[in-house]
Amino acid sequence: MFIEHINISTPIELLDKLKLFYCELFGLVEGYRPNFFRKGYWLYFDEKALIHLTESNKHYSNERQGYLDHIAFQATGLEEFIDKLREFKIKFNIEHLSDIGMTQLFFKDPAGIGVEVNFLHETI
Repeated sequence: MFIEHINISTPIELLDKLKLFYCELFGLVEGYRPNFFRKGYWLYFDEKALIHLTESNKHYSNERQGYLDHIAFQATGLEEFIDKLREFKIKFNIEHLSDIGMTQLFFKDPAGIGVEVNFLHETI
């Protein structure tokens, strides 16, 4: 079993901000999306539509954190990724798990969703 994709549903005014965030930070690209009745984007990594962004007026920002804590990605290029976070003025926390050789970055996307990026055998 594996996770097929992540769907983020937001009001229309936040969709373009999220698309820009995930494309610029992670190098995802907008690709084919079926002709659904609501506006949205499918963001691809290689041949995989990894993140689906969908217009929704039923979803809304909430000051209280829900049960879903964060989404996580594994990547390479720790120093370059940190440079991007700083360039985009994104606040982040960094942790290193020495027993498994992993460096983790934690931050929020424009919708306030927690994002974790893991780098195996990379430290700064």
